[in-house]
Amino acid sequence: MKKLITAFAASALFLASATVFAQASPADEPKSPYTFTGNISLASQYIFRGLAQTNGYPALQGGMDFSHASGFYAGIWLSNISWFTDQNANIKSAPVSLASPGSVGAPYAPNQSNAASLEWDFYAGFKNSFAGGNWNYDIGIIQYYYPGRYENIGAYRNPNTIEIYGLIGYKWVSLKYSKGISATTFGVNDSKGADYIDLSATIPLGESGFNLLAHVGKYNFPGKANVGYWGTSGGNNDFFDYTDYKLGLTKELWGCVFGFAWTHANTKDTAPDGQTTAYLNAFGKNIGGHRVGLSVTKTF
Repeated sequence: MKKLITAFAASALFLASATVFAQASPADEPKSPYTFTGNISLASQYIFRGLAQTNGYPALQGGMDFSHASGFYAGIWLSNISWFTDQNANIKSAPVSLASPGSVGAPYAPNQSNAASLEWDFYAGFKNSFAGGNWNYDIGIIQYYYPGRYENIGAYRNPNTIEIYGLIGYKWVSLKYSKGISATTFGVNDSKGADYIDLSATIPLGESGFNLLAHVGKYNFPGKANVGYWGTSGGNNDFFDYTDYKLGLTKELWGCVFGFAWTHANTKDTAPDGQTTAYLNAFGKNIGGHRVGLSVTKTF
């Protein structure tokens, strides 16, 4: 949490400096092609691609974005997380694999621990609209960075992940494709090239000010045996594949955006042996399944 607070403070200071600089410009100067924005949100739980990242507990999140009139953008985004720590919660006592993507199948060494409490994303890309503004596109690259302790796994199972992505949208509907290019995808061994397809819509509900959110996504992992994890359990990395769904509502009120969403991911609990886990964490909870989340976000 100290790392999260420090990161937010640094981002806020940078944003404040940029704002002061912009306000100091003479009124008659041409409008700057550069834009800085920031955001902060509080969520009842952090759900990413249908998966619980905080084991059902609240999340404090925020970020900062830089954009240019040409369409280029870059930014950072942060959130507290617990999924990697949760899957290793019994590390000193349990000799078997424990959780979701990122788990390891080999026996744990005694008196060592694996933990990460922060997600820190870095991204950059290029986006723009065309055909009178009805169509839009977005291409870019993102790194999901998880500073923490990795005392009992090799670097090849570190959860840090790099993806490239491309999006095409028409009015309120978009289709996005993301592909992992790092050696692992969120810590899953032998998973380079895992991809995620995301079809989403944000539909205005008349003049009510409410927006209906609808989403379906499909995660596909390379179907490798990954013996280091699955062993003779009868599983392979296909067991990490899943489809997730989302329905929600948003409403802008008092300068903030309030959101409510239901999500579901059809994630598997275990391999056929019933012991080697897929998406169960160390507390016996499937981090997919049905979930409900609330959030409030302020952009400035």
